[in-house]
Amino acid sequence: MQEKDMVNDAITTTKASIDSYTKAITECANQQLRSTLQQLRDEAEQFQYQLFQIAEQKGYYVPAPTANSNDVQQVKSGLTGGGMQ
Repeated sequence: MQEKDMVNDAITTTKASIDSYTKAITECANQQLRSTLQQLRDEAEQFQYQLFQIAEQKGYYVPAPTANSNDVQQVKSGLTGGGMQ
């Protein structure tokens, strides 16, 4: 397995863990457990971002082009109840 594949697999696995933590947090009634899950999720998010930076630096990941300001504003309006057209 090549390094690129290992980094991409680690990113995918970490993202799945983040999703699992998030689901568990939303269903957790015990505040102490909820706080622990939130801390674990935060650490996983930091780790995923570090992996992303490695992948980007090595050319394993090329981000999408930057959206223009009109597109960004349309999405913001849609998310805040302004409606998309």
